[in-house]
This record gives sequence, structure tokens and C-alpha cells, in this order.
Amino acid sequence: MASPKGLSWLKAPLPAPRLPENKVKQLFPRLRLQVFLGIFIGYAGFYLIRNNISSIAPLLMDDTGIDKVGVGIIANAVLFAYGLSKFFSAMISDRSNARYFLVIGLALSACTNLVVAFVPWVTASVGIFATVMFLNGWFQGMGWPPCGRVLVHWFSTNERGTITSIWNTAHNVGGALLPTLVGIGLAWTADDWRSAFWLPAVIALIVAFIGFLLIRDTPESLGLPPIEEYRNDPAKVEVDEGEKMSAKDLIFKHVLTNRTIVMLAVANVFVYALRYGVLNWITVYMNEKHHAEIGSGLAGIFAYEIAGIVGTLLCGWMSDKVFKGYRSGAGIFFTICTALAILGYWLAPVGTPMWVLILLVALIGGLIYGPVMLIGLQAIDLSPRNVAGTAAGFTGLFGYLLGATLASTGVGLLVHNFGWNLTFMVFIVFSVLTVLIFAIVGRDERRIMSAHKQKLDERA
Repeated sequence: MASPKGLSWLKAPLPAPRLPENKVKQLFPRLRLQVFLGIFIGYAGFYLIRNNISSIAPLLMDDTGIDKVGVGIIANAVLFAYGLSKFFSAMISDRSNARYFLVIGLALSACTNLVVAFVPWVTASVGIFATVMFLNGWFQGMGWPPCGRVLVHWFSTNERGTITSIWNTAHNVGGALLPTLVGIGLAWTADDWRSAFWLPAVIALIVAFIGFLLIRDTPESLGLPPIEEYRNDPAKVEVDEGEKMSAKDLIFKHVLTNRTIVMLAVANVFVYALRYGVLNWITVYMNEKHHAEIGSGLAGIFAYEIAGIVGTLLCGWMSDKVFKGYRSGAGIFFTICTALAILGYWLAPVGTPMWVLILLVALIGGLIYGPVMLIGLQAIDLSPRNVAGTAAGFTGLFGYLLGATLASTGVGLLVHNFGWNLTFMVFIVFSVLTVLIFAIVGRDERRIMSAHKQKLDERA
């Protein structure tokens, strides 16, 4: 998919003449670290400004009169647009300069958050608010695809589980910094909820500049060899004839009609429904059932994200070392554990000490981010690298359009009409369905892993 002529500067740079071997040995390790820091810091920045409404929902409802259904619709607008954008942005990002693509998306997203904070009529109705947040979500979708492109071009198959898990904690870092910034903003402004939008947006603009300084597109564009050659580690799925195919044919062959990718996309629906179904409603659930102040809810969000860092790293390590690259096995284990943690959070009686509730929230966050990371990793692992971003974007499309809709608007409607008990029952059902899909995908994954091992044996 070629970029319009006016956006030729956004195209992926062409390969540069190969550098001497001594230069390659000198530059490759340093640049790998540099670009990794760039996508880590840059992606964390997106989570400062993605879905800030959930952190201050009780204050927003009191100030504007918007009810839980309205909050769910506004929150869902971000995630719905994000899912669409993640897929379409991925198709462009696979052929674009990751350095520019990520930075532009982050800066534009920050600007929409500033509009929410400083333009009063934006929050005058649910419809207008949701429209602006839809735009925010669209710009947010420009974050993951260039990061996926960088990961697949700069890190090889055998190290990608660990590297991706470390990178994936970026959204936990950003997500944990968000309630911290919100707390600071509320303290500065005497609980003005608008500070939850403008303060993180300013920080995000600074992060965008840092990302621009650090990120580079591909090793080949800098005169370095492909990562498979540099580490002598062939990809699980070779590019082969894909380079000669049109973008449309590539996407149809390797994404839309690929059973494994489609099943991963369906699994992502349930995983994201669990992820956001708990996260987006922490402040409201704790307030309504356990009569907690908003500060306790913010502490819960912080704990959820911080624990997610540990859980993601543990899951990535286990998928590489314990499950020997068998990602589906790790996904099954972490999903079952997530379901047990959600069960504890749900059944905790009124009067349960707040530290216990926050611990349960942290446990859910530490576990659910494992499957979140694994599905994206499997998508890029099990696709040719020239469509890896599109494959991951496709799974994200399902996760956000359907999963996040269930978690935001769906949960808002369920709670409003049927209460929290039925809502948590639905969460448990989603966990079971996720385990079943991981088991189905696992059969295809084992077949591909066997073929990959054969290639390694032949090279040896």
C-alpha cells in the first residue's frame, strides 16, 4: 500500500549500502537498545492519554450529570476507534517509517486531550464528548503498529518472547503513571477532573519528542544486515514470495484467510473484555459496592498496572523458557489464573479491607496482561514479517471493536440493568472461552514450531 505522493516522507526508507563488518558489530547492539528505548517510552506515552475518563468517572458524573451508560459510551468511543485505527494504521505502518508514524500519532492524541480539557462545549453532551474521544482513539491506533514493526525487524524469533514482554510493560508503566498524574492534577486544581486530561497530555508531547530522537526504522535502512542474518535465527514464517505480492493479496493470504490469525482475533475479544471490563470500572465498582473514595480507586488502577509489569515479564519469560516458545500453553495457564483472581474480587464481601481489594485487583492485572501480550506476540510470530503489523492490528481490531465495547458500553448496560453479579458471571464465561480458543490455536502453533525447528536443525 503506497503512501500518497504528498506523504512520501512517511514511506519506509530504502535499504542503505551495507556497512563494513566492524561497523555492524559496533552499531547493531547500540541501535537495538536505542530503538527499543524509543518504542518503550513512546508507547508508554500513549497510555497517559488513552482512556483518562475511567480514572475520574465519579467526579465527571457528579459534575456533568452523565450516568454510567454515558461514561461507558464515551470510554467505548476511544477503544472502538482505536481498534479500527490499529488495523488500518497497521496496513500503512508496515510500509511507513516507524519513527514518524508513532510520533505523529502520539502528538495528535495529546492535542485531542487538550481540547477536552480547555474547550467547554466538548463535554456539553455525551455525543460531542464521544466524538472527540473517537478522534483520540483513532490517533491512539497509530502507536502499536510501528512498535510491532520495530520489534519484528530489530529482534529475532528466539528472543522475541522476552523482548516483547519487556516492551509490553510500557503500557503498564504509562497506565500506572496516569493515576499518579491524575492525583497530582486533582491536588493542584481542587478536584477539577479536567486536569486528568491536560496534565498527561503535556507530558505525552514531551514523550513524543523523545521518541523521535530515539526510534529508527529498520536495520537495513541504516546499512545493517537483516536481524535474521545478524543473529543467525530464521523467522518462523518466511517472507518468501510475499515481497512480490500486492498489499491486498498479502493481507488476504496471511491475515484474513489465516485460521490461526482469525482465531487469535476472536480470543482477543474475550481477553480485552476481561482487561478493560475490570480496569475501566475499578473506581465505580469500589465506590458502589465497597463505598471507597476515589483515591482508593486510583490506587487500585495503579496497582493493576504495576502488577501487570511483573505479570507480563513473567509470562514472556515462561513462554520462552518454561513453555519453550509454545505461547498458547502460557496463555491457557495465565487465563485460568485470571479467572480465579476475578472470582475472588467479585465474591469479596462488603467490609473487606481495602488493601485486600487492591491486592485482588493487582493480581488480576498481573495475570491478564500475560494473554494480552501473548496474542500480539503470536500474531507477529506466526506471520511473515512484512505483514506482521497488519496481523497484530487485525487481532487488535477484534479486541477493541468487540472486546472493549463489551467492557465499556456492555458493562455499563449490564450493571445498569442487571447489577454487578451478572456482569462478573459473564467475565468468568469469557475466561473459559479464551482457554478453549488458546487450545485450538495451540495445535497450529505446534505444527509451525516443528517446521521452524527443522529449519534450525538444517542450518546447524
